[in-house]
Amino acid sequence: MSAAVTPRHARHTGGLMRSIYLPRTADALAFAMSTYGIPLLVLATTRSAALTGAAFALEWIPRLAAFGWAGSVVDRRGASVVFHLASLGRALALAAGAVLLHLYPSGTVASATVMVLAATTGVLTEFSYIAAETAGAAAGRQAGRRAHRVQAVLLGIDQTATLAGPALAAVLLLAGPPPMLAMITVLSLLAAILALRTPPSPVAPARAPKGQSGAGLLTGWRTIRSLPALGWLVTGLTLSNLATGLLQAAGPVIVVKHFRQSTTAVGLVWSAAAAATLLSVTLCRFAIDRLGLWPVGAACAALASLGCLAAAQAPDYRSYLVLVAVLMAGEGGMTVVLRTLRSRLIPPEKFGSTLSATILILLLPFPVAGVLTALTPPDALGHVITACAALQGLGLALAFTRLRPDPALRT
Repeated sequence: MSAAVTPRHARHTGGLMRSIYLPRTADALAFAMSTYGIPLLVLATTRSAALTGAAFALEWIPRLAAFGWAGSVVDRRGASVVFHLASLGRALALAAGAVLLHLYPSGTVASATVMVLAATTGVLTEFSYIAAETAGAAAGRQAGRRAHRVQAVLLGIDQTATLAGPALAAVLLLAGPPPMLAMITVLSLLAAILALRTPPSPVAPARAPKGQSGAGLLTGWRTIRSLPALGWLVTGLTLSNLATGLLQAAGPVIVVKHFRQSTTAVGLVWSAAAAATLLSVTLCRFAIDRLGLWPVGAACAALASLGCLAAAQAPDYRSYLVLVAVLMAGEGGMTVVLRTLRSRLIPPEKFGSTLSATILILLLPFPVAGVLTALTPPDALGHVITACAALQGLGLALAFTRLRPDPALRT
């Protein structure tokens, strides 16, 4: 029987590789390079810490504004169509930006170009991300009992892209902004082409009310409020994301201006953080089997809080890199707890709307972090990060104290 099953499993895996994994890989790498590379590009082009923070905010504010809309469009048009068009649009925007920066490497035109790129890529990346997540969820449902394997591969793809993307963007930026943008353009174009192989997802009825997206987010918010365990964990992680987002937004300023390192060193920080996250996620899966959700989540919360507090006081680049990796390892473990908890608690008929609301809440601190970076003098960034780290520790301690007696976290 094994000889008969193996070829079918191989065909299934090969089909997933062509239709899901390869498009996701290209898009995830373009996602990581643009998310971490655009602020670096702004700093290299404008030499302004304020504009670097503003660019980080410009990346995230349009994403948040488009979040509900993106989900609605994916529901109406299908994941493969939106995936293709969003990736193609991002490729065209980046190609135009590369040409403009080649013609105008500095000055007003260059500054305006990089700021517009930050906003444009933020919106288009949100659309491609929601579409890719929808396609991955559909593939998981089709896999049946092997759904966890599909999701494990997709999570590995995302973390690997986060590991490689920032370093690749920083290295390419050494040759100038156009080469970096050209590489992200190629990856976006590849994702657009491969997205044509993505199986079509179910679409919403054409007569669905236009306010469906807003109503879905409202339903998700109400569901979160009705589930105290999920609400406390989301609250703690939201405060934690403010500290993490501030480290991301201020990273180029801290590494380049404070530690006197190159832009490549900024990418290495987040590549090391992604490697630590990937390792943490793997270890936490085994630890949760033995110890349960609450002990692992509480330990990761303590690790993240202490790592952030220490990173704010890091005396040199090497210790800063290690401490940011420790912080993100703790964040990775808490993400595993969040994913497990919401899969247990959220009613299936409300899962999509609640997931959208959860992600939106967790992303809100990132544009706030960009604004804080833009408004804070470079010499004072350490004090602001320390304050946010203290708030992070307080929020996580309160959240896990409230979660301890909850039955959903006992196993």
